[in-house]
Amino acid sequence: MKRALLLLALATHLAAQSVPEIAYDAASNLKLPADTHLGEAAGVATNSRGNLYVYTRTGNPTAMMGASRIITHGGSRLFAFDANGNFVREIGQGIYGFLQAHGVRVDAQDNIWTIDEAANQIAKFSPEGRVLMVMGRKPEAINVRVAQPPPAGGPPAGGARGGAGQRGAPGAGGAGDAFNRPADVAWDAAGNIFVADGHGNARIAKFDKNGRFISSWGQRGTENGQFDTPHSIALDAQGNVYVADQGNKRIQVFDNDGKYKTQIANIGTPTAVCITRGPHQYLYSAHTGDPYGMDDAAIYKLELDGKIVGKFGKAGKLPKEFGLVHSIDCRNENELYIGELSNWRVQKITLRPGGVK
Repeated sequence: MKRALLLLALATHLAAQSVPEIAYDAASNLKLPADTHLGEAAGVATNSRGNLYVYTRTGNPTAMMGASRIITHGGSRLFAFDANGNFVREIGQGIYGFLQAHGVRVDAQDNIWTIDEAANQIAKFSPEGRVLMVMGRKPEAINVRVAQPPPAGGPPAGGARGGAGQRGAPGAGGAGDAFNRPADVAWDAAGNIFVADGHGNARIAKFDKNGRFISSWGQRGTENGQFDTPHSIALDAQGNVYVADQGNKRIQVFDNDGKYKTQIANIGTPTAVCITRGPHQYLYSAHTGDPYGMDDAAIYKLELDGKIVGKFGKAGKLPKEFGLVHSIDCRNENELYIGELSNWRVQKITLRPGGVK
């Protein structure tokens, strides 16, 4: 098994050698108050004015009880910065659903959306920081017996065991937002909401702009339309859905209704994806590297059809190096923000004119 993994890593490494290297600069210029610290930068996003939001895993522990055991999470905080990296404010301080940050996104109206893996919730904030909508539900502190409707023509049904392990069946009406460790959120031009319900349910769920469940697709597996941790999601201008299928080392592409179209491979293990705006859209995908060190970390720039334009970066802790990239903001094609878990930082990446070394 180990030999097979080594051969696969070697083949990927040799293929990666022919990919053009994109020249770039990097800076880490976020300015936090003296008594405030950035933890794992799980999510990073910008709004139309260039303001930056970072959803970070911090050291404020939050304990909850689920399935007969106490679970402690590190807590999460949402910071806002201006376009120059100056700290502006904290949003949602002490809010109920901030347990374990997984990502943050900003929609076309500059609303801020947080994805919290441990709370099983996605929260929508106004540009001013007010809660507008919550999708999903935080696990209950205790197991609750929920009465079930009696079957037609039969005796009353017994209670069902609820709590942290209880999940509605995807696609069962209101149970469509019974998330199990969600990973990301994105929207189409009509405002429909697409959720990568990734770590537990292994599916994509679609909702209308008001949060009403429409449909879902996917299950755990390796076939087309199946997922092994759908970790990140993005939509293009035509409403096609791009899913970073992390465990299967590919990006799967679907139409707006979830019909499988194609897949993009040979870009390592995609952990974060982002699609640029404008008439010519590009897809960025982050690869964290393989455990044997034969295939270094990189961020790939691709055409939407999967053609690789180039790549940049390598694993490490120095400037211009990356440690577990978890989030990409690519509002501007040649100016990216990269959120890193292991380096506890956000880097602003500027691709140089001309693009390739």
